[in-house]
Amino acid sequence: MEEMEEELKCPVCGSFYREPIILPCSHNLCQACARNILVQTPESESPQSRRASGSGVSDYDYLDLDKMSLYSEADSGYGSYGGFASAPTTPCQKSPNGVRVFPPAMPPPPTHLSPALAPVPRNSCITCPQCHRSLILDDRGLRGFPKNRVLEGVIDRYQQSKAAALKCQLCEKVPKEATVMCEQCDVFYCDPCRLRCHPPRGPLAKHRLVPPAQGRVSRRLSPRKVSTCTDHELENHSMYCVQCKMPVCYQCLEEGKHSSHEVKALGAMWKLHKSQLSQALNGLSDRAKEAKEFLVQLRNMVQQIQENSVEFEACLVAQCDALIDALNRRKAQLLARVNKEHEHKLKVVRDQISHCTVKLRQTTGLMEYCLEVIKENDPSGFLQISDALIRRVHLTEDQWGKGTLTPRMTTDFDLSLDNSPLLQSIHQLDFVQVKASSPVPATPILQLEECCTHNNSATLSWKQPPLSTVPAEGYILELDDGSGGQFREVYVGKETMCTVDGLHFNSTYNARVKAFNKTGVSPYSKTLVLQTSEGCNFETQSAPYSQLVDIKKLLAVAWFAFDPGSAHSDIIFSNDNLTVTCSSYDDRVVLGKTGFSKGVHYWELTIDRYDNHPDPAFGVARMDVMKDVMLGKDDKAWAITEGGITKGATIGVLLDLNRKTLTFFINDEQQGPIAFENVEGLFFPAVSLNRNVQVTLHTGLPVPDFYSSRASIA
Repeated sequence: MEEMEEELKCPVCGSFYREPIILPCSHNLCQACARNILVQTPESESPQSRRASGSGVSDYDYLDLDKMSLYSEADSGYGSYGGFASAPTTPCQKSPNGVRVFPPAMPPPPTHLSPALAPVPRNSCITCPQCHRSLILDDRGLRGFPKNRVLEGVIDRYQQSKAAALKCQLCEKVPKEATVMCEQCDVFYCDPCRLRCHPPRGPLAKHRLVPPAQGRVSRRLSPRKVSTCTDHELENHSMYCVQCKMPVCYQCLEEGKHSSHEVKALGAMWKLHKSQLSQALNGLSDRAKEAKEFLVQLRNMVQQIQENSVEFEACLVAQCDALIDALNRRKAQLLARVNKEHEHKLKVVRDQISHCTVKLRQTTGLMEYCLEVIKENDPSGFLQISDALIRRVHLTEDQWGKGTLTPRMTTDFDLSLDNSPLLQSIHQLDFVQVKASSPVPATPILQLEECCTHNNSATLSWKQPPLSTVPAEGYILELDDGSGGQFREVYVGKETMCTVDGLHFNSTYNARVKAFNKTGVSPYSKTLVLQTSEGCNFETQSAPYSQLVDIKKLLAVAWFAFDPGSAHSDIIFSNDNLTVTCSSYDDRVVLGKTGFSKGVHYWELTIDRYDNHPDPAFGVARMDVMKDVMLGKDDKAWAITEGGITKGATIGVLLDLNRKTLTFFINDEQQGPIAFENVEGLFFPAVSLNRNVQVTLHTGLPVPDFYSSRASIA
């Protein structure tokens, strides 16, 4: 019932209603508080003058709102009547419950009568503190307002239900505990308020003061006051006027005030209005129940918001930490590349220093020898060796030319880190708003007639469906590892055709593609099966696997030539890049165009020219092998050097990546046991030669029979 307490308190004094009266606007006021907020009006605004002029419509006339400064727009407080010069304005005050009210225009004259019986100033006006409606009182004054006996009864029951000690009803701030109650005044007093407001002298000396508990009992046992007519104080209400919506007495009906109105019995209307109020309360109760459930929902939302906030913050921190970790890992990778480039440059420069040092020592020795020979006085002996010495001097001089004295490596690092896209992405990093999005692109269609393989490369082509209306911003092509493993992205872009190099020979790859736009990605296309070998074999994934090409029955042979793009500039190509020689006396390296990382591969090289006993080298190498020194001088190449070969000889190279071995043949005879073991990774056929050698490459050859039979036995 504590929630009802605000309904039981006067908006002026902030205490429980004492002798409440009902204003025409249906709001309530204590009778004493109503007297305190009365304001006098000019004579021309009196009800009598209004009725005389024919403008009065009721006993209680509301003032024109434009003549009343009812409230201030700045603070919503009530103002005093200021429409005429004869009515001076008075400052408004604030009641204990925060409502601004009118103070009396002048202190009330001392009287010993009750507030209801005390005369009120003539032509008084009262303004409701709650709805701001103002009205002018007639000659009856406050006695013209009906008393709210029901409200008094509710207040009595409410106060009786509270177990707390009775409080003083006249304390201005914090009410103190009451010590006495006056039966005649029906007011509880504390000691200070009793001495100040109820002195034991004069007419008040005859009042009977009792303890608060006894006063509560006497209140409870006292007979309920019967509501009487405001016009005829000796008559009780017996009927109810439906048009006026107010109880009336028998004498009111006799006087003819409600002669043309519908009048019903008070008891019947009492039951009817109780029923209507109960029905209205049922609807309000449902709304109150819904409000309680809504409050529970809101409180649950508060808890859920807090939990979601913690979860979202943790997710955000985790995502940012993941970005930082990825950046740190990438930083380590980039630093490793820088260190690798650093070591590579140092190695190249140191090798050139060593090479030049050896050649300079040889040159200096030849010069000193020639000077000593010049000093000889034997003409015939000098002429015997002079031609050879002259040729050696010229040959040595030629060896110092053509870039020999040019550094093979620059001091600058040819690496440039472009971090602007990443910085831009970081600056644009933001939360994605959930909005109604457009549809994703349609599934791309692989164009089988344009898809093919060549050696260890695969070309795939795709397109959007003809009736597709959603544009694609790009495509993602995925291939597996050739062994049925997981798919990985090999291309992301706007093109609809892509060639993938560096695949394994004799392997079956699965390919698929999907489209994407800002909304999302499309489903994957049908999976395409590609066979790397001499020919091109593909079927859609929907075909039975038994219908696919049996890769064990295929001969994994590779057709390739020398690669001009990666060779040294001194290498000379001919015969569709199958024949090479060199323009320099120094050894230069040239690689094959195809790299191998899986399977067994065999190729041959024939010696077309072999002058002055050079030292060519044959074997395999990494892509980043040094191109200006003999093959095998660094750790990026594996080769054989045979000085006993002659013009027309055939050198065979057998790379078995299944067994991780490298074997050499000369004129179909194996040169010793396996030359190299534990050969693993990506390798390219390689040759190093100078101007005295010319070789021709032969590819697409099967593995020698004796090696195949020996491998099958093993």
